[in-house]
Amino acid sequence: MPDTDFRLVDSHCHLDRLDLTAHSGSLDAALDAARQRGVSHFLCIGVSASNADAVKALAERYADVDCSVGVHPLDVNPDGLPTLSWLVNALDHPHAVAIGETGLDYHYEPEAADVQQASFRVHLEAAAITGKPVIIHTRSARADTLALLEEAALPQAGVLHCFTEDWAMAKAALDMGYYISLSGIVTFRNADALRDVARQVPADRLLVETDSPYLAPIPYRGKPNLPQYVREVAEYLAMLRGVPFEQFAEQTSENFKRLFPLSRLA
Repeated sequence: MPDTDFRLVDSHCHLDRLDLTAHSGSLDAALDAARQRGVSHFLCIGVSASNADAVKALAERYADVDCSVGVHPLDVNPDGLPTLSWLVNALDHPHAVAIGETGLDYHYEPEAADVQQASFRVHLEAAAITGKPVIIHTRSARADTLALLEEAALPQAGVLHCFTEDWAMAKAALDMGYYISLSGIVTFRNADALRDVARQVPADRLLVETDSPYLAPIPYRGKPNLPQYVREVAEYLAMLRGVPFEQFAEQTSENFKRLFPLSRLA
């Protein structure tokens, strides 16, 4: 175990999709490398019906991995929307602690807005039934995302992951009880608006993530992202917010535990 007096959580990673070249193809080695840097927990994210079993298997394999189940907006099949019964049944697993990722992405598929909204509503209904928090992907769909969240009025809320929007959207989500999760994008040179958001999010509503294998932070930008790099994200955010790194790490881990109370985070 690492010799640290803090803990970090990678609150959003795709462990079934990692490029493991740097670790000789070994997921065990990749997770150990993260643990040695203080990462004590991982949330492995579902993106489709076809990978639901894979993420649940990983959560069964590792005591410090939990998972979510859901269908990413860009994975929604217009000829076969996820059904409420499938989603609720797939979530009936001791280590499936959240729903998603779900949401809206008009950047790549603006023509699929109606289909994405229908899928999003199914996920929000499943959240209301199960009481599990929802993990939200939103891109180029601010108004519709907020409208659907307001319509659902979930008591347990959830998180807007890999947040890249402006403070107005962040504040609207925060006002509805949602958390904001930031990724390596906040370290990019062109992310001044996001850094403004990062400074303003209340300390008790902020999470950190890698979204690995995507969006590696500086100085690894352009390379495959790995869970161990959540430390770079957290160190950068602590510096940006003017707080000690160890304090920031513990705060965001406590936030994760509060939002995902079914997780096995110690």
